Amino acid sequence: MYRLLFIFTLFICSFFAQAQDVVSQLEREYNNASNKTIEQLDLAPKYAKALFLRNLKSKSYQILETSISIAAKQTDGKYATILYAVQAMNYRLDNKGTEALKSLDMANVYSLKTNSNEAKGYFQYAKGWILIRNNKTTDAAAAYLKAIDYYENSPTTSTLYGRFATVVKELSTIYSNLNEYQLEEKYSKQFLLLASKQNDPNLIFDAYMRMGYVYEQKYAQNPSDVALRNRAEQYYLQAIKTFNKNKEAMLNKTSLSYAAINLANLYTGFDRDKAMKYAQLANTVSLETGDAIHIASSFGIMAELAVQDKDYDLAKSYFLKASMEIGKSPVRDHNIELSILESLSQLSEEQGNYKEALNYYKSYVNKYKSIYDQEKLDITKRLESQFDKERQEQKYIKLQLESDKKAQQIKLINILRAQREQVYNNLKLVEENQRERLKFSELESEKKEQQLRLAKLETEQKNKDISNFKKLLTFKEKINTYYIVFIFIFIVLIILLLYAYKQRAKSMKQRDELHALAMEKEKQNSKISTLTALLEGQEQERGRLARDLHDGLGGLLSGTKLQLSSLDPYQSESIEEEISKSITQIDGAVEELRRVAHNLMPDLLMKYGLEVAIQEFASRMSNTSLDIHTEFISYTDSIAEEKQLILYRIIQELVNNAIKHAYTSEIIIQISEEENVLNLTVEDNGKGFDPTNLDVRKTAGFHNIESRVQFLKGTMNIISEQNIGTSIELQIPIHYT
Repeated sequence: MYRLLFIFTLFICSFFAQAQDVVSQLEREYNNASNKTIEQLDLAPKYAKALFLRNLKSKSYQILETSISIAAKQTDGKYATILYAVQAMNYRLDNKGTEALKSLDMANVYSLKTNSNEAKGYFQYAKGWILIRNNKTTDAAAAYLKAIDYYENSPTTSTLYGRFATVVKELSTIYSNLNEYQLEEKYSKQFLLLASKQNDPNLIFDAYMRMGYVYEQKYAQNPSDVALRNRAEQYYLQAIKTFNKNKEAMLNKTSLSYAAINLANLYTGFDRDKAMKYAQLANTVSLETGDAIHIASSFGIMAELAVQDKDYDLAKSYFLKASMEIGKSPVRDHNIELSILESLSQLSEEQGNYKEALNYYKSYVNKYKSIYDQEKLDITKRLESQFDKERQEQKYIKLQLESDKKAQQIKLINILRAQREQVYNNLKLVEENQRERLKFSELESEKKEQQLRLAKLETEQKNKDISNFKKLLTFKEKINTYYIVFIFIFIVLIILLLYAYKQRAKSMKQRDELHALAMEKEKQNSKISTLTALLEGQEQERGRLARDLHDGLGGLLSGTKLQLSSLDPYQSESIEEEISKSITQIDGAVEELRRVAHNLMPDLLMKYGLEVAIQEFASRMSNTSLDIHTEFISYTDSIAEEKQLILYRIIQELVNNAIKHAYTSEIIIQISEEENVLNLTVEDNGKGFDPTNLDVRKTAGFHNIESRVQFLKGTMNIISEQNIGTSIELQIPIHYT
């Protein structure tokens, strides 16, 4: 029952938080911009709202009318849309429903004339704002969602995030009232994010308070989850920190008491000192600002704390002060007044002051009657007014149905009233029961005398129990001695086990280290084997180069030398023919030198890359009895030059092996790239062999190829069938340069 004060405070504060005394500053800015139309139109909505909330309604309407007349002349309908929307909300706050709808229609007309998504979104926000206050929650939520869609597709301006934040705040409140807690939390978090982007301490304060309330609701549903309570506490404290850090920029000092009340109410359930600290802070601040609702709320929380301490007189004094402050408030909530009267009645009953409890309860019943009688009268007047209006518009049948519904509501109110009267009669019975309690108390006194007699007998029994207890203690001391010996032995065993475990762990660690060293040694041996194979390949390459130079180039040059030495300068007839032969032999030597140099370091590989070099190699090696094809799929030429040379040598070796040993007539060289892996396949249609009988280490060519593949950190797969052919597949990882 005491939490009603807090809940009421939450919703009241959310309405009055913008009613600040910033009119003077806005007025100066507005007047200074009188010669700048766009700047003045930007300031007009905020200035008009501030005037209206400070109860300067006529001036607010005047500013809006003046600004609207200027905005209507603009080519773009952006400013007119926003100004008409503000005017519609002001009319609705002023209970001028017809005028509010007319202004909203005009805002809609101008929203169709603008390309500004921010203005369109503001119109949808105003529409939703009015619908929610006309109890059309579903339509209001739809309008707010449209506003969000417009804001999400709007370029960033100085006002966008603030307006966006206001919409998601309204949506979170709607989903809170509908008990849609997941959606409430979603839009509350979005509100906090947008407020942070706007960098407005007032919006950030509201966002922290909203998040605190979300987690307090969750904690109320699941009181065992302390983490939810801590999150609520964290957000409320962050709100107070934001206020204290930005005191000069905060538009309303009552925001501090608002946050303190929420925190005090949260602490009430688990930390009385903190609850009292923040309740007193709220009380001090609200007394300074004169906010009657906050004063009453702080007194209500202090009353609840006094009830917890069973200080009923202090609690009653706080409740009475709260009741006085509620009476001063311009916004009355009769449920709060009824709750206070009911609390006072219960406190008086707890104190045994049944007469005072009865008086408070009578006040409660009379207040209830007056409230609901007035509601019934208001409903009747509203029905009569609506009936006349509908009859003029020839909607009598529809009104009759509405009248029947309202009549049923009146009957329901009468039933509730009858129930309250029954409660009043029950209270009379309670008073009679109190008289019976007095008689019962006399019987209680007689009972106490009998209890004294029993107490003496119990004393004698206790003396006997003490004697038995001493004997039991002696026995337990012996048992404890045995326990101590057993525990000592158990501790010694544990120490021995720990020592044995430590020694075992030490030996296992040493074994693991030896194993790691052995593995490292094996890796080093593998690296040495790979490098040795590479060196052997290089030595073979040098040997082949020496043979090519000696057998090919050396033979040609030696023949040329002999040819030239045998020339006879006196035989002029044959000298030209001999010189021509020598030149032909020298050309052959040059060609042989180029071939050897090309095999040693292909120029095309260095200049144009692996693809061109392989194609040239295939073309050069092809002849009438051998056809070599090349295929490159998704090849990007992205591997390093030194790796390209190794791949070139591998392909050379594979092709030479196929020509030398497989007696092939067709060879296919295929290179492709796939997910940072280079796939190389060399396939021939030669005589093939049995791969299971192949010992790579004893076959120099394959051993060199495998060493190069290992150097490139790749893998090799050999597929061969006799009389069908051989396919050798390599997978090489690519590291881009």
